[in-house]
Amino acid sequence: MRWPAARPGGGLGIAAISYVAIDYLRHLSPTWHERLQPVLWSVLALIAITRVPFYKHWSSEFRSVLPFLGSIIFMLSTLLFEALSVRFVTAVLGLDWHSDAAPLPDTGQWFLLALNEKLPYTFVEILRARIIGLHHYLMLFIMLAFSVLFDSVKAPGLGLGARYIFTMAIGRFLRAITFVSTILPSARPWCANARFRVPAYPHHWAQKYYVPYATDSNAIRQLLREDIAYAVPEQYLGDYRPDWGSMSFLIDFLRPTASEGSTWYHLLKKAGGGCNDLIYSGHMLVAVLTAMAWTEAYGGFTSALIWLLVLHSAQREVRERHHYSVDCIVAIYVGILLWKMTGIIWPTKNTSRERKLAMLEKIQNRLTKAAKDSDIGQVRELLEEVEQGSEDSQSTGPSKGMWLFAGATIFSTLTIVLLAFTWTSDG
Repeated sequence: MRWPAARPGGGLGIAAISYVAIDYLRHLSPTWHERLQPVLWSVLALIAITRVPFYKHWSSEFRSVLPFLGSIIFMLSTLLFEALSVRFVTAVLGLDWHSDAAPLPDTGQWFLLALNEKLPYTFVEILRARIIGLHHYLMLFIMLAFSVLFDSVKAPGLGLGARYIFTMAIGRFLRAITFVSTILPSARPWCANARFRVPAYPHHWAQKYYVPYATDSNAIRQLLREDIAYAVPEQYLGDYRPDWGSMSFLIDFLRPTASEGSTWYHLLKKAGGGCNDLIYSGHMLVAVLTAMAWTEAYGGFTSALIWLLVLHSAQREVRERHHYSVDCIVAIYVGILLWKMTGIIWPTKNTSRERKLAMLEKIQNRLTKAAKDSDIGQVRELLEEVEQGSEDSQSTGPSKGMWLFAGATIFSTLTIVLLAFTWTSDG
C-alpha cells in the first residue's frame, strides 16, 4: 500500500516534530525546556491568530458547530460513565483482592525483557525513553486541526475535531463496558493500595457470587452444575453511606469512605484512573486515533513518524506494566476500525460533495461556454470556485456575525486546549 503524500502548506510536519523534540528536553535539559517551550507555544498561537483574517472557510466551520458541540457532550458523558466503571471495578472486590491477586502472565513483556538482553544498551535506552505521552498526542491532533488555517488540511477543522472526539467517545464507551464485564488483576499489584481508599473487604454482592467460589475448584463445579449460589457469604462491617441526595444510588457502586470527601463528584475527580487491568488501553486509543487522523488528513513522512511513536508508546505501556500486551494490541486495531467506521457514517465529506455538485449545476452553462470559447483562464476560475464551495467562494468579505463567530471559535478552542492539558497533566 502506497503511503499518502503530504498536503502542501504550513510546515505542519516540522512544527509537530519540533513540539515533540522541545518537550522531550524536560528530561535532557530542564532549563532549556523551560525557555523554549513557552516560546514555541507562543509562536504557534500567534501564527495561527494572524492567519484568521485570511481564512476563507468560516461558513463551513459554522455548519460544523452543532456536530462539534454534540460530540463534546457525548464525550463528557462517556468519560463520566468510564470514571464510574473504573471506581466500581476497583471497589467491588476490595483492596485485599487487588493486593493478593497475581498479575496475568504476559508473553509480550517477557519478549521485551528478552530483547533487553540481546539488543545494544543504547537501543534499549531509546525504547525505555519517555519520548511521547498522552498530552503530546492530543497536542498533535490540535495542531492538525488548526492547520486548516494554512490549507495544510481540508476544511472544516471543527468537522475533523468533531469526528475525532466522536470516535474517541465511542472507543471509551466500548472500553468501559469491556473492562467492567470481567475484572482482571492489575499488572501493578501495589497500585490499588497506593491510590484508592475503598474498603479492604469485598462488596456484599461480590461476597455472595464470587468470594465463596474463587479458590475452590469443587465449589465452582457445583455452582456450574446447580447454576445457583449456595455458599453463605462472610460477615463484614457495613459500608459507609454518606448523604448524596438523589445520587445516593451510586454509593453501592463507588463504595466511598469517610476520608474521601462528601460528594460523589469529588470522589471521582480524585481517582485519576484505575489500577486493575482496564482492557483495552485508553492511552493507546488516543494515540491510534491521532495517527489515523494525521494519515488521512495530512499523510507524508510525518504520519509515518507518528505511527512509529505509537508503536514506541505501546511497548512502553507493556514495559512499564501500565497495561498487558493484549490491551495495547486490541487498542490498536479497535482504534483503526473505529476511525474507518466513523469515516463511513460521518457526513462531512458527503455534504461537501453535494455542495460541489450543486455548484457545478449552477455554473454548467458558463463552464460549457468557456470551454467552447477555449477560454482556459475562465475554466480554471470556475473550477476553483467549485472547489472552494458555493458559500466560501463568494467575493464579498465575511459579515460581522461571521467575524464574531471566528473570534469565539478561536477563543473557545484555545480554552479547550488549556483544559485538555490541565486535565491530562498526570497522564
